[in-house]
Amino acid sequence: MVGRGPGGIALPARTLIGMGAVKTKRMPRAVREQQMLDAAVRTFGQRGYMAASMDEIAELAGVSKPLVYLYLNSKEDLFTACIRREAAALTAAVRAGVRRELPADRQLWEGLGAFFAHTSLNPDGWSVLHLQARTHGEPFASEAAAMRAEIVAFVTQLILAAAREAHRDPDFPESDVVGLAEALVGAAEALADWANATPGVTARQAAATLMNFAWSGLGNLMDGQPWTPPDAAHEASG
Repeated sequence: MVGRGPGGIALPARTLIGMGAVKTKRMPRAVREQQMLDAAVRTFGQRGYMAASMDEIAELAGVSKPLVYLYLNSKEDLFTACIRREAAALTAAVRAGVRRELPADRQLWEGLGAFFAHTSLNPDGWSVLHLQARTHGEPFASEAAAMRAEIVAFVTQLILAAAREAHRDPDFPESDVVGLAEALVGAAEALADWANATPGVTARQAAATLMNFAWSGLGNLMDGQPWTPPDAAHEASG
């Protein structure tokens, strides 16, 4: 049995079937799904969760809208998948950026550098995590909170290790530094928003800004020279 190929040339049926198989070769599901997530992160990050449409995401991904639903079920599930992917990428970047054999200030510097480098290179992903996920209720807010808790826990351990070394006390209580980690992560989040919205601010400049703000206080604390508030009687008399 023969058929006609390009230019009307007679070709065996087996050849035509092979040509068709190559032409319609499917992209691996994992690759296609990442394309959809890339398009969704960009759309959600720039337009916001409510304004983003599945039609727009499908068009940007180069697929049909039914295929997006087939792979990712719904707009809510798609947004959740975006949050989880971006959260995993950010936490992995921060962890990978810190060399634990370095002095405490260098570890903190490298962690901040990794954080600001990632949020600078992925502004849409940061918008999804820090703005969109937190402002559209559950379950999105819980996904973002889990990511933040992981970063706070990591920073807590960095500060705790430095404090125990500085005080030569392996039992220095973790509770004494948790608040510092929360404050530092909160400041980094706010500064990332500012850096991404301010033309000309580099990731290194953002990291140096926060390092200069934080380390003078942390350094004094490590040296056993914490700032202490005045007593209540002194405040009242002042």
